[in-house]
Amino acid sequence: MKILLHICCGVCASSVMERLKEEGFEVIGFFYNPNIHPGEEYKRRLEITRQVAHILDFPLVEGVYDKENWFKLTAGLENEPEGGSRCAICFGMRLEKTREKASELDIPYFTTTLTVSPHKNAMLINKIGKELGAENFIERDFKKMAGAKLAMEFARRHNFYRQNYCGCASSMKSNQK
Repeated sequence: MKILLHICCGVCASSVMERLKEEGFEVIGFFYNPNIHPGEEYKRRLEITRQVAHILDFPLVEGVYDKENWFKLTAGLENEPEGGSRCAICFGMRLEKTREKASELDIPYFTTTLTVSPHKNAMLINKIGKELGAENFIERDFKKMAGAKLAMEFARRHNFYRQNYCGCASSMKSNQK
């Protein structure tokens, strides 16, 4: 059973990839994150994701870095708190693109690493995914069964960079306060 896994960053992908493979999925990674700013941070996270794909031996599809579209969709929400309506729009944008890419590649299922983060609302992410993909979206809360802890251990073992903010310019500013 093939599944397209939206990857927010390589570190998060590690434990999620291993769990999906254990469940019997043939996993293809999809890095699509136009929310990540600045561009240097985007490149850094993409490179770590490429390294994780190599280590864990999975194919990686790289989406377009269409940050202008992300800014357009979230315009006026820059001061929303982390976890607010800006985040819901961002989750929806990335999950919609993952659903489209899965369809384009003839992959029947899709899901996301976003739920591995202890800072993300898995119920909201899964709700958005189900609204977009109904029977094709695989609901999971990957932070369960120590998913976030396993991802951090993987990062330490491989000496990988771990970011200290979600990725968007607004989350970067709020984290620096």
